[in-house]
Amino acid sequence: MKTILTCIAFLFIGLIYAQTENDTLPKAEVSTTMQSVVINGRTIYLNAKAGTFQVKDENNKPLALMGHTFYSKGDKRDNNTRKRPIVFAYNGGPGSSSFWLHMGILGPKRIVVNDPDYTPAAPYQLVNNNYSILDVADLVMIDPVGTGLSVPLGKSKFKDFWGVDQDIKSLSLFIKQFLIENDRMNSPKYLLGESYGTFRNAGLMNVLLGDGIAMNGVIMVSAVFDLRTLLFPPNDDLPYIVHFPTYAATAWYHDRVENKPENVYDYLNEIRTFTEEVYTPALFKGDRIELEEKRSVAAKLAAYTGTSMDYWMKADLRVTNSEFFAEFLREQGELVGRLDSRFTGINQDPLAQEGNRDPQSDAISPAYIAGFLDYLYRVLKVNKSLNYATSAYGRKGFDWDWKHAGNERWGTQAAINTGVDMAEAMSKDPNVKVLILNGIYDIATVFYGVEHSINHLGLTKEIKENILMKYYEAGHMMYTHPPSMAQFKKDVSDFIKDTSR
Repeated sequence: MKTILTCIAFLFIGLIYAQTENDTLPKAEVSTTMQSVVINGRTIYLNAKAGTFQVKDENNKPLALMGHTFYSKGDKRDNNTRKRPIVFAYNGGPGSSSFWLHMGILGPKRIVVNDPDYTPAAPYQLVNNNYSILDVADLVMIDPVGTGLSVPLGKSKFKDFWGVDQDIKSLSLFIKQFLIENDRMNSPKYLLGESYGTFRNAGLMNVLLGDGIAMNGVIMVSAVFDLRTLLFPPNDDLPYIVHFPTYAATAWYHDRVENKPENVYDYLNEIRTFTEEVYTPALFKGDRIELEEKRSVAAKLAAYTGTSMDYWMKADLRVTNSEFFAEFLREQGELVGRLDSRFTGINQDPLAQEGNRDPQSDAISPAYIAGFLDYLYRVLKVNKSLNYATSAYGRKGFDWDWKHAGNERWGTQAAINTGVDMAEAMSKDPNVKVLILNGIYDIATVFYGVEHSINHLGLTKEIKENILMKYYEAGHMMYTHPPSMAQFKKDVSDFIKDTSR
């Protein structure tokens, strides 16, 4: 009897402790406002909810407060509204919040920048976004834990969310619970990610499908699936191969190509042929390549990129992206942009082998950051005591765990690739469509690297046809370029319309 009473006492104390712990946890907090956007002359009225949402783990314990902004049209009790497409969107990094996409192209307002030049200091222009997708879908902008307003809860720590699989898990929990809370489980559903957000997308679509949540479509903005296409590890020719077409596109844009074709896409087709038939075989030979052949290839590399043959010879036919940033406009004393090579900036060290900063980021970041924070607190009425972190990079201990369970079957974590997850999801669900948007002047996530990844997924012909590739004459954030804004709007809206029927 004494033992039973002791157990009951401990159980009672445990319940009190758990209740006390829950009472002391920060609560989810949302500001609700009415917003509107005019798209093609039509005014759309929106319910805007900005703040945090409590996410629980599989055992129903509080895991995190996830920052988000939810734009919806109409009353959620309306059956037609519940069948309206819903898009979950985020940026990349890893470690970036979602304000870039939010204020660049997706939300009801956007920040005006001087593309492709430096934007002067405030006051910045916050204008109606005629290119928003809010006429065809509701929108949820998500900030992963460590960014925006998103923070761990209870016993969770920031490091528990900072990794490939940890990040995918927390986003999948948020999306599932958010759909349930807002009665949207039967709505057409979409993921939209930029940069690392596409790497996340490829894994997330597979995890959600395994949880019984199929996507109608997945939208990849400036994609990467195989990290080898971004990095330049020793004895790996792939990154040099996939970067070269973007170097050539950059030279075409800056008029560094003699007798250049009028159409940049015709030029890129020529570059693709050269890369596959000449450049790749030459690199594969390594130090067995004959000097005469090496000089011939170097001469073509130089002509296509507006650089010198001597430079390519000294580089052993292999130039990293950072080396290209510094070399391409060295004689003019300028650097070329990483995120968008149409942008240029002052090179403070003309002797530097590598570029040490990104002119495109320098040119637009203040406008986006200040403009968004003004919009978040002044227009969306988010509590000003809540600090919005534009990135996780400044947080103590930020260190990304790059291991990925999806790559364990190969017995190595040396080359992390979530393309295999996307291939698995598309093969399990032959109805899902994927839209990939590529900026041809993007040296951060190069378009030829995406093409290589897609061509090596092992998909059947029928499934591969579910992947749509679109190209823009802009960079990583193609939505800073006015003509590309219009194209982005059309491509994404048409995709949602076609896949939500």
